[in-house]
Amino acid sequence: MTRHSRFPGSALLLALLTTVCLSSCHACQAQQPTTAAQDSYTYKAPTSGGTGKVYMGREIAAIMSATGSNWLDRDTRQEEENSTRTIENMNLQPNTVVADIGAGTGFYTFQLAPRVPKGKVYAVEVQDRFIKSLESRRDKVGANHVTIVKGDSLQVNLPAQTIDIALMVDVYHELAYPKEILKSIHQALKTDGKLLLLEYKAEDPDVRIRELHKMTKEQIKKELEANGFRLQRQEDFLPIQHFMLFEKVEESGG
Repeated sequence: MTRHSRFPGSALLLALLTTVCLSSCHACQAQQPTTAAQDSYTYKAPTSGGTGKVYMGREIAAIMSATGSNWLDRDTRQEEENSTRTIENMNLQPNTVVADIGAGTGFYTFQLAPRVPKGKVYAVEVQDRFIKSLESRRDKVGANHVTIVKGDSLQVNLPAQTIDIALMVDVYHELAYPKEILKSIHQALKTDGKLLLLEYKAEDPDVRIRELHKMTKEQIKKELEANGFRLQRQEDFLPIQHFMLFEKVEESGG
């Protein structure tokens, strides 16, 4: 699919989106879920950009290759995504504990860190090259309250009931095991914990991203509410992404 956009610098952005991992990169992992969990998924012939694996009527997107890490920190990203406004609307306090899941090179991690000087930021990644980059960047800026965590395709590997708010930016649609990852996040969140999802707007034809790398509000809500979350707030102030904030509920269904 040819991609283009109304945003400055987008020619490079959208060309790279065909080859660049959007920070989560849940690449092929050895872990396998239980048979009962596998029953949550169905399979079909893959469509363009897809895996052929289907969850709740949505084909899971194929993972984009983990190249072009410099692009994750491109000069135009703030203008294209308005990350500053996202962070301003997370209602962070100095002692908030945040998890940036699919942290990539730390574009969000190291914007979050100064907002929570008495708290903590967990940067969760699965790829060793990004983990090394995160560790180097943390040491360079002296952000001692940033902890780098290696996750996998089934677990975010965060301590139970420690997280105030988890963030996934253009990550969820590529998760090979969304049900299992949501369960893992649910366990890591405090009783009143929140999960913020940013996903490209499938409802907006001007967001020229491959279809499987976009999601509708309806689909996001359906999947999250089937796995122990309730929509608390959604906003339309971001140029190309949905801002959907979910709260943890006591029992995870699905």
